[in-house]
Amino acid sequence: MTKTDKQRALDYINQMFPTEASLSGVEPLMQKIHSEIRRVDAEILAAVRQQSNSGSKAREELAAATHAVQELIGKIREIKTKAEQSETMVQEICRDIKKLDFAKKHITTTITALHRLTMLVSAVEQLQVMASKRQYKEAAAQLEAVNQLCGHFDAYRDVPKITELREKFKGIKQILKSHVFSDFSSLGTGKESEETHLLQQLSDACLVVDALEPSVREELVKNFCSRELTSYQQIFEGAELAKLDKTERRYAWIKRRLRTNEEIWKLFPSSWHVPYLLCIQFCKLTRTQIVEILNNLKEKPDVGTILMALQRTLEFEEELAEKFGGGSRSRESEIDNVDDKVESNNQIVSDIRKKYEKKLAAHHGIDNEDQDGHKDLSIPGAGFNFQGIISSCFEPYLTVYLELEEKTLMEHLEKLIQEETWETEEGSQTNILSSSMQVFLIIRRSLKRCSALTKKQTLFNLIKVFERILKAYATKLFAKLPKGGTGIVAAATGMDGQIKTSDRDERVICYIVNTAEYCHKTSGELAENVSKIVDPVFVDRIDMSEVQDEFSAVITKALITLVHGIETKFDVEMAAMTRVPWGMLESVGDQSEYVNNINTILTASIPVLGNLLSPIYFQFFLDKLASSLGPRFYLNIFKCKQISETGAQQMLLDTQAVKTILLDVPSLGKKTSVAAGYSKFVSREMSKAEALLKVILSPTDSVADTYCALLPEGTPLEFQRILDLKGLKRTDQQSILDDYNKRGAGTYQASMKPVIPSAPSTTVAPVIANPITPGIIPLKEEIVARAAALGRGAATTGIRRFLALTESTTKDRKDGAFRKLFIG
Repeated sequence: MTKTDKQRALDYINQMFPTEASLSGVEPLMQKIHSEIRRVDAEILAAVRQQSNSGSKAREELAAATHAVQELIGKIREIKTKAEQSETMVQEICRDIKKLDFAKKHITTTITALHRLTMLVSAVEQLQVMASKRQYKEAAAQLEAVNQLCGHFDAYRDVPKITELREKFKGIKQILKSHVFSDFSSLGTGKESEETHLLQQLSDACLVVDALEPSVREELVKNFCSRELTSYQQIFEGAELAKLDKTERRYAWIKRRLRTNEEIWKLFPSSWHVPYLLCIQFCKLTRTQIVEILNNLKEKPDVGTILMALQRTLEFEEELAEKFGGGSRSRESEIDNVDDKVESNNQIVSDIRKKYEKKLAAHHGIDNEDQDGHKDLSIPGAGFNFQGIISSCFEPYLTVYLELEEKTLMEHLEKLIQEETWETEEGSQTNILSSSMQVFLIIRRSLKRCSALTKKQTLFNLIKVFERILKAYATKLFAKLPKGGTGIVAAATGMDGQIKTSDRDERVICYIVNTAEYCHKTSGELAENVSKIVDPVFVDRIDMSEVQDEFSAVITKALITLVHGIETKFDVEMAAMTRVPWGMLESVGDQSEYVNNINTILTASIPVLGNLLSPIYFQFFLDKLASSLGPRFYLNIFKCKQISETGAQQMLLDTQAVKTILLDVPSLGKKTSVAAGYSKFVSREMSKAEALLKVILSPTDSVADTYCALLPEGTPLEFQRILDLKGLKRTDQQSILDDYNKRGAGTYQASMKPVIPSAPSTTVAPVIANPITPGIIPLKEEIVARAAALGRGAATTGIRRFLALTESTTKDRKDGAFRKLFIG
């Protein structure tokens, strides 16, 4: 007994006798268990005995079943044997029946073949008679029958009789072919009018041709077309008509031929496309002759002549496409989208076609400019496109046309520049010069003219012409910008490089900026629209980025010129500031006269500039103005003579007034949205001047402390100049300079040449701590060079790119881009 069994026994006993009192029931329980055991034993014994009796019976039944199975197997074998015997008997019976079936099938096939052979022999003989009598209508039907009968004997090609019949049939078809070709040779000779039955006979002959091989029909139609074009070839290869100006007569000849013979040629089945195939051969022959004429020209062809020939050719091709393929001319809607605003507001003075209209036929209308003769058209049932079949041969010879277009466009450009008032129309919302809209208008018309003639190499070359025209216009705009003073007189008076601008000059500069931006944008749109109509081979080569770079350079130059012009107006006021006797002022009053004049200059110019310039250009102008005037005012203080305490207080008042004036500039220009960054910049720059004046106002014994605190980036040279402005003698300055140098506030560089002479005669500003390198002095030239460099190989991004290149020029200079321009 396992531990588990023992545990179960214990659990059972504890369950039966949970307490001592229950132990009194042990005896009765034991008796009950013994009784149950005896009952179970009795049942087991009975079951064993019963099992012994049933075992003998089971063995007997098993033996009987085995015997029955053996008998069943025997019967199955017997049945199988009898089935095989029956199958053999059936096969023997059917063998004779199959022989009879095969015999019947062979007899039927033989009878059918002999019957068809009889029919074939009879049909061939009848066809021979019909061929000899030229009974085309009956022969056509007979041909169809013989062809079908011959198809049944394809498996008997090796049979001599069948071979003989096939050869005979082949000979008859050759006879029919020769008869038909002979009869068709009389078509067009005038016999059809004399012999009324001829047309009907030829119509019947067409049925015979259809019944023959397809190559016979192709040969017949080809011979007919060649015969029809023989006279054309003879006529237009002669010296009189083998000229380019006679091209229209070629097309008139074929159209007259088609019209005259329209009724006669109806004898041809429509499925043959005889007029269509005739036109194809005519076009190929005409192209060959025109190419020969063009190649034999001893000098450049006349523009009017070649354009007239090309135009007439395009019209003829379009007529053929409409006649045989349902084609129609397409409008160049893409071109119409180019500068429609210009079209509505302005009219071009003259069209290029007027250059050669006198050489064209009187009925050649200008409306043809709107037509496009190059739309691909499919011919139903023929699969041929007439568009370009002849006209494409003119492509290599259109150089003279491009030369005329370029010459005319240049003449228009020169005339537009001469007539340009450099003012915008009253009430105009664009503030751009009218000449720019006129330029794009004549370009658009030129594009429409060329696209109506070709969309291949010539159109692509015309785009290059447009690029040169637009670059020339950009050069004209560039040349109109005010220039700085040059020559000996300008150098002697200190005006070399300075740009003087009047109020009108400032407006013109703004118009040039807006015009250049308009041209930059429209050039890109022009390239996009041309890409939609030019041949796909040239799409990837359409690029106006160089033109856009030219206009970006114009914008750069114009804005810098505008800044320089405003700077030049400040020269007189800066000089007036240095002439004020700051050392002898007795009291502080209102702001000085030069401050009022600065305010007057800005009040006069800024509203106009703010109204004409876009916010982003005006933002650039303000930033450069602040970076110029702030540092310049600071440096100009050093150019003054001795400054007393009262003078310093007056100058500090003036400085605060100038700062207020500069902070009000955005509101003057009505561009307050750009004021945040500008105001911060102005405050930072002008605070330097205020700090300098506070140093001058400080007591002598604490001037060094004040200078180091307010101008920590100052240099010993600037500090020495401050002492000169305070009126200290050189002997009194030495101890203060020694004390300043001991503080380590700055180190005097022996390599720096002192440029500040002693007061009171000094008028030159001190050298700043970080001198500008010589490469940065010509700022405007450098910016233009950077603009040109960025423009090659990179996409133009307009004014953002322009601002980026100017910022890259000034990013390492703490005192602004223009500080160097005002030193000395």
